[in-house]
Amino acid sequence: MKKNVGQTDRTIRIVVGIVLIGLKLAGVLAGTVGTVALVAGIIALATGFINFCPLYTLLKINTSKS
Repeated sequence: MKKNVGQTDRTIRIVVGIVLIGLKLAGVLAGTVGTVALVAGIIALATGFINFCPLYTLLKINTSKS
């Protein structure tokens, strides 16, 4: 897996992931919206930590400087 997520992109993904998961766990978002937010948060957090986004590969996007 070649890294395709840059540092700024990585930071944004991690922060957004934590916020979305936090909103769901705090009960601010409930039902279907909460579930979608939780899944999106987990995906954002995971792609931020591993520095790889499969969607970026399909769209031929690379925000990494390497």
